[in-house]
Amino acid sequence: MKRIDFENGKITSNILNAAIPMLIAQILSLLYNIVDRIYIARIPKIGTTALGAVGLCFPIIIIITAFSNLFGSGGAPIFSIKRGMKENEKAAIIMNTSFSMVCVGGMILMAVGIIFAKPILHLFGASDNAITYAYPYMIIYLIGTIPSMISTGMNPFINAQGYATTGMISVAIGAIANIVLDPIFIFALNMGIEGAAIATVVSQFMSAVFVLYILRKKTEYKVRFIRKTEIKKCIYFAKNIVSLGTAGFIMQLTNSLVSICCNNVLAVTGGDVYVSVMTIISSARQMIETPIYAINEGASPILSFNYGAGKPDNVKKSIKVMMCLVLAYTAVMWGIIITKPEFIIGIFSSDKTLFKDAVPALNIYFAAFIFMDLQYIGQTVFKSLNKKKQAIFFSLLRKVIIVVPLTYALPYVFNMGTDGVFMAEPISNVVGGSMCFITMLATVMPELKRMKNNRR
Repeated sequence: MKRIDFENGKITSNILNAAIPMLIAQILSLLYNIVDRIYIARIPKIGTTALGAVGLCFPIIIIITAFSNLFGSGGAPIFSIKRGMKENEKAAIIMNTSFSMVCVGGMILMAVGIIFAKPILHLFGASDNAITYAYPYMIIYLIGTIPSMISTGMNPFINAQGYATTGMISVAIGAIANIVLDPIFIFALNMGIEGAAIATVVSQFMSAVFVLYILRKKTEYKVRFIRKTEIKKCIYFAKNIVSLGTAGFIMQLTNSLVSICCNNVLAVTGGDVYVSVMTIISSARQMIETPIYAINEGASPILSFNYGAGKPDNVKKSIKVMMCLVLAYTAVMWGIIITKPEFIIGIFSSDKTLFKDAVPALNIYFAAFIFMDLQYIGQTVFKSLNKKKQAIFFSLLRKVIIVVPLTYALPYVFNMGTDGVFMAEPISNVVGGSMCFITMLATVMPELKRMKNNRR
């Protein structure tokens, strides 16, 4: 398997070699959800209603992903730092602890989700009509919780060992399977929205099997469940994993919270149509954000490894390269969003009646999109360098402290209606993104300077 040399390779080429497979992987991963929505939107007679129903399931999907990141992405940077420090035994224990937490967490989430599915959907803003479609989709999706969490949560450990291309393949297996199976189950077998969920679960299972095969048979560090004799040692690492992973967890969980709040307010101020509009906008955002996420996640193990190895110049260069790549991409995509909103919306829905509501909503939502880069860059640096407090605070700031209150205040207090819901996002991007980035510069850069001076 092709491996990236984090220790001796050039920073720019290392980031690109990690980011490009990561980008392909994220695009393919995106297809897991996007393909479902595209096909569901085209189910005869019920497409638009069914699409809105799937949108109501977004929060639970986000929650599952959040727990995957809590245990997986929380462990991977610490794993990389220990590798950079040449503490291989500790690195192995960290990976195995993450794996055990992913599996146990998956079982608990599946059980709780299935038992309380209907109350959860009502909490998310489901109408009696929408729940007819949302409930079966959610139940089937929950059955695949454990393989979903394994494939998502453990893939970072493949990338952290330098096998970015292999990590990409693990995602490709699931995505391609989903693309093939979706039309078969939805249309050929006439299973409708339930067929979309079945296709996703089968695809996730295939991806999980491949991830486990690679981590068991091919990589330097072999994944396994923790042993009884290791429990005491693992508790310490589990606390660190959860502590660092809390930042990514909060970001995902707050996305779920925001989705719930938006759906509830939109259901009141605009009805089910605007819930469908938000589903389309969320899908568009997920698609557009994918390369940004890939670049940041591609740079993350390089940042962590060099920080652990005590190479501050390499850390600074990694930050600069990551920032340039992210800003350049976003500038291009921002231009497309502003000038071609109909094209973006048309990817997800052929219902022309939605366009008159979706186009202005999209323009408002993405008005300050480029400022979100500042949040991503700052958060990636904090997470990669094990800066737990900063990572957690800025995860909470943008969504919980800014977006959620504005989602209610702008429509109701300032009488902005549905426009107020979509306006909350650009305001949070400007305020939260700027504060996160400035804080990163003010705290991390002086530390790297001190680290360099101490090495002299």
